[in-house]
Amino acid sequence: LKKQAVSSLNKYNKSMELISTVNQILLILTVAGQIIAAVLIVSFLIKQRTILNFFAKYALVFSFIVALVATVGSLFYSEVAGYEPCKLCWFQRILMYPQVIILAMALLKKDNKVASYSIALSFLGVLISGYHYLLQLGVGPSISCSSIGYSINCAQKFVMGFGYITIPMMAFTAFLLIIGFMFALKSNNYFNYENEK
Repeated sequence: LKKQAVSSLNKYNKSMELISTVNQILLILTVAGQIIAAVLIVSFLIKQRTILNFFAKYALVFSFIVALVATVGSLFYSEVAGYEPCKLCWFQRILMYPQVIILAMALLKKDNKVASYSIALSFLGVLISGYHYLLQLGVGPSISCSSIGYSINCAQKFVMGFGYITIPMMAFTAFLLIIGFMFALKSNNYFNYENEK
């Protein structure tokens, strides 16, 4: 019995170490994503073509990586860490998960026309994850997620890193990055079209 208890404790400690390590990686990636999003926004505002052209050239690759990491991260939190997704989390998943497949296909086919579809999905994702984040801060008007019987409270925070990053903030950053990359791609296509006239 004592050996079983020690074995269970060791498994629990390893599990907690894994969760902590993955949390730290996702938190750092979120901050890096926010810096890249800021660079993209400033580049659009000052019309910095060099930076925008770089992000446009790799927009499908970067967007696919962001969507894949966001999807794997959310699955890690629910399936490995055991964090039960709330109703708003499910809406965000519905908007992110298909983008992995859509962007992978666009990447393989070199199809830049996917930008509009990805922007639409990500724009809805920004709205929902932004609202979700405000709920967690206690700022937004509350909806009763737990009233549907199978969902936890949407304001519950499973992760809080660097004093402001929660899971909805991670999702918000991912959706915002995809929007930025896709707008860079669209603006580059437009710029190239105008130059060919």
